[in-house]
Amino acid sequence: MSNIRKRKGFSLVELIIVVLILGALAAIAIPRITTSATTAKANACKMNVDIQNTQMELYYANDGSYPALAVLVADTNYFPDGAPECPFEDNYVLNANNRVIEHNH
Repeated sequence: MSNIRKRKGFSLVELIIVVLILGALAAIAIPRITTSATTAKANACKMNVDIQNTQMELYYANDGSYPALAVLVADTNYFPDGAPECPFEDNYVLNANNRVIEHNH
């Protein structure tokens, strides 16, 4: 008979290697996830600006004048679900050309 012991569990070196591999994978994945979240917020903000500008032009086509932004977003005919909210928690504003602009994020 041989003197082979049955092993139970992992050695300390094996556990350290597994932890190092998981740490390396996390170091690669976490920055990509946070970048994706910021990009998604920026895209949502741009989409909200485009929608508000489209509704602004529709209001002008129906009424013949441009409204204040607060009047437009409060009108349930143009925004039945309420005003679009900036994902960065900024307020949208009108420029001198009656265009809704986004903030630099």
